[in-house]
Amino acid sequence: MHWILLRGLTREQAHWGAFRERLERAFPEHHFHAVDLPGTGVHFRDPSPGTIAAIREKVQHQVSHIPKPYGLMALSMGGMIALDWAQHVPEGEIQALVLINTSCGFSPPWHRMRPGTWPRVLKMLARRELFDREADILRLTCNREPELATMKHWYSIQRQRPVSVGTAWQQLRAAASFTPNQRRPLPDALLLASKADRIVHWRCSEALEQRWQWTLKLHPTAGHDLPLDDPEWIVTQLRQWLPR
Repeated sequence: MHWILLRGLTREQAHWGAFRERLERAFPEHHFHAVDLPGTGVHFRDPSPGTIAAIREKVQHQVSHIPKPYGLMALSMGGMIALDWAQHVPEGEIQALVLINTSCGFSPPWHRMRPGTWPRVLKMLARRELFDREADILRLTCNREPELATMKHWYSIQRQRPVSVGTAWQQLRAAASFTPNQRRPLPDALLLASKADRIVHWRCSEALEQRWQWTLKLHPTAGHDLPLDDPEWIVTQLRQWLPR
């Protein structure tokens, strides 16, 4: 099966780091494709739409050359795009759905973005030094102290393919306004959430579990960027869930 990997707000495929290669080693019978959202990565010069549905349509067009059916694995805002995608295609086109620390309009705003996050976000936006800003993002999204090499890598990404203020604003608008429709797109999906996530409350994933009786697995200590904090845990959960 071909998997599409989607990142979150203002992030691109390079921010997965070595995670895609780890997935390929663990599941050699599958193919994993990291895809950039409009306004990020290889598309950083393109404008970003202001709704999740419009972003999803752009991504679908990008991957139209990849054979179907797909599995979708997505983090944070990428999870909103993946969920919307699964609800707007013919039955069978999406074979597997893995949502990591995502949220939607089924949860209250103070769960979708924890109130304590806002002062740190405003402080980051005020930073003019790009390296310090990327380091601050890492420290907010990860619960283990990021390595200097990772900070330098993220700084390099932003230097080479900068995400514009306009793209960030459009993505924020899209994420804040997203509410899925009521139809359950798949009989089961794998919901992975971090109980120690300081950005999105894990109960946003629980809301999807309770609404559609999906599978929820909780990490006790990782932060919002679960693929960076504990990639092997994700591989283990996927290995246990996929045979279902």
